[in-house]
Amino acid sequence: MKNYSTYILPTLSILFVLLFPVISMAQGDPGGDPGVPFDGGVSILLASGLAYGAKKYRERKQRNK
Repeated sequence: MKNYSTYILPTLSILFVLLFPVISMAQGDPGGDPGVPFDGGVSILLASGLAYGAKKYRERKQRNK
């Protein structure tokens, strides 16, 4: 008798990847503002990513000395 629990996670993962584009299709905008500015959250994420990258670069530079 085979252990079917080893097949459940990969099967569900494949189904999720295949069905995700269908589930996430955008609905029509009934009249809202079509121009969404990329300001607040995106700029914070970009700045934190740059700071994290600079920190890792300095740590690697110190380790190589």
